[in-house]
Amino acid sequence: MRRRVLALAGSFAFLLIAPGTVVGVVPWLITHWQPKAGHSGALAAAGIALILFGLTPLLESFVRFAWKGLGTPAPAAPTQHLVVSGFYRYVRNPMYLGVVAVLIGEALVFADVDLLVYALAAWLTMHAFVVLYEEPKLRRTYGAQYTEFCAQVPRWLPRLRQWRSTFGWIRSQTVDKSRPRSGRS
Repeated sequence: MRRRVLALAGSFAFLLIAPGTVVGVVPWLITHWQPKAGHSGALAAAGIALILFGLTPLLESFVRFAWKGLGTPAPAAPTQHLVVSGFYRYVRNPMYLGVVAVLIGEALVFADVDLLVYALAAWLTMHAFVVLYEEPKLRRTYGAQYTEFCAQVPRWLPRLRQWRSTFGWIRSQTVDKSRPRSGRS
């Protein structure tokens, strides 16, 4: 229980630092929370819906990393287990998709093209981080388990149905690093 509490505290701190900066500080620097001229109520309503839609997987995944993975999304304090439940049954990067959805929602709320350009730049940065660092690291750590996960769950475009693996290791909520890497028991 102590490990979970520490993981939740670490995840919350990282949430404030990383996504908090990306979806809070930088958008404020761009918009000063002031809508552009010609801003419409319908556009703002769509933006608010997109923000709420994006916050759902972002916040749920942060909690899931702490509660099920016993760690944080921060590379300095990673999870003890590969998290493959919740939104991760549909897409491999629900946190990043949530961040991008929030940014696009903010761009709609403030009718700000610069914020939309920033959302694209943020996604490109996240994509590079995922491809160049995160995925290779997870492959080294979890071996065949992560390779199978990648083969079944898309990186960016969510599946319409949740993934249900035929492997016994994936039926649990998390994948333990101590499990065999070959995918065999």
